[in-house]
Amino acid sequence: MTDERPAPRRALITGASLGIGAAFARRLAADGWELILVARDAGRLEATAAELTRRYERRIDTIPADLSTDDGCAAVERRLAAEPPVGMLVNNAGISLNTSFVRSAVEDEARLLRLNVLAVLRLTHAALGPMVRRGNGAVINISSVAGFGVPMPGSTYSASKAWVTNFSESIGQSVAPLGVRVMALCPGYTRTGYHERAGIDMSRTRAWMWLRTDDVVDEGLRDLRKGKLVSVPSWKYKLAAAGLRHLPRRLLRGASRDTRGRIGRVGD
Repeated sequence: MTDERPAPRRALITGASLGIGAAFARRLAADGWELILVARDAGRLEATAAELTRRYERRIDTIPADLSTDDGCAAVERRLAAEPPVGMLVNNAGISLNTSFVRSAVEDEARLLRLNVLAVLRLTHAALGPMVRRGNGAVINISSVAGFGVPMPGSTYSASKAWVTNFSESIGQSVAPLGVRVMALCPGYTRTGYHERAGIDMSRTRAWMWLRTDDVVDEGLRDLRKGKLVSVPSWKYKLAAAGLRHLPRRLLRGASRDTRGRIGRVGD
């Protein structure tokens, strides 16, 4: 008798050892996916993989890689092009800079763009070729509500996330007829430890504004199944995103000055 069990599904997640990336890893492992986890910190990455293997008894592979470098992106691109195929890519890795553009080093700004923009472009491109040939697959690019038309004073983070959202929506439209989904997931303030690692003081942010990583992932996956091109978790941020899309830019600039750029550093 032949074994007619379906082949396991595989997901590749970047920035997988912390925050939203780790939440995706937990959820997909619980749902039966095999995982390929990517992060820069090899020790933390291996610890994450070991814990997921113990808890869910899934195959978990790891790729230690700095995606702000050509070598790091190339290592992940090779796996996305290889067999067995990757059915879902989650581009979660990203950074912000806790300093204004005029005070930051150009090398740091270039690293932000390489990680937040170029790595997303390269890995999405690498994943879509095999997915289109098979006629199935999905890419989720983690963006932010900060990308909805809010030019934060002195910050390139919101500009990078605006690119991720626009890129994902554009590419998603082109590949949907081919059976492949691409979606931008745009959370607001999310408890990931991201702000603390970046040295950003979030003590003035009200408790009701924070989202849980597991809730962000749950809503993102529901919206992916619905075929949405852009997902904004939580009704409060859906309202915020609608306002950011349609309010006059003069008012948005005033509001962004009042918040001193804090909303420009959310969602990773």
